Amino acid sequence: MVTERRSDCPIACTLDILGDKWTLLVVRDLFFGARYFDDFAKGWEGIATNILGDRLRKLESDGLVSRTRDPEDGRRVRYALTKRGESLKPVLTVIARWGIENLPDTRSRLPLETLYAPELDPMPATPPARPRAKKARAAVSRTAK
Repeated sequence: MVTERRSDCPIACTLDILGDKWTLLVVRDLFFGARYFDDFAKGWEGIATNILGDRLRKLESDGLVSRTRDPEDGRRVRYALTKRGESLKPVLTVIARWGIENLPDTRSRLPLETLYAPELDPMPATPPARPRAKKARAAVSRTAK
């Protein structure tokens, strides 16, 4: 979908695609295994079918989701994340981790490992170890005496 941008800010442009109440939840469900319209409609949050259809069409037009006929049952439509959609994995991981760490009584209904890919994680769970410069300096000063 080609839309006129309100600015060249990457956050604003990303929110134009992902910033409504339902879009990232549909993407989340795709990561967790939803493939058919009914899978999404039976979801945890109870998205209305008209909104779900709209979000799936928008995600497809934005190149985040592909829509194909099910090879086993040609009457059904199957949804999948495209490579571009898959690139949202670290975004969802960070959002989920933030929610668990900062919002009381939240939890992931499915293991975060379903999303978590350490090589893609912009915010590692533990900060990298800092060099032990003070001890090294102390050892040098002892040998200099």
